Amino acid sequence: MESTADSGDRKSVFIWVWLVALLGSGTLVFSMPIDRIPALLLIFGIALVKAFLVVRDYMHLKTSAFLIYVILLVPLTLVMGFALVLIPDLVFRR
Repeated sequence: MESTADSGDRKSVFIWVWLVALLGSGTLVFSMPIDRIPALLLIFGIALVKAFLVVRDYMHLKTSAFLIYVILLVPLTLVMGFALVLIPDLVFRR
């Protein structure tokens, strides 16, 4: 019979393995023969998944779903704002 602490440790190890795998895949993006913009989008997408896993499983915010979405949406909104500010410089570059 397993204790609840043992199953919690197993889940933590499972999440840690996912985080390491995502870290490896994020670093492998640099060696892929793709353009800069898709590579950056892929790297930021992987980072977003890693951040969500850390917030959900290691910061003990499972019961506070609203706070998880706020933590997820605020940086995403800032990144989108920064991207919108830089679009004129990237598009109309001479």
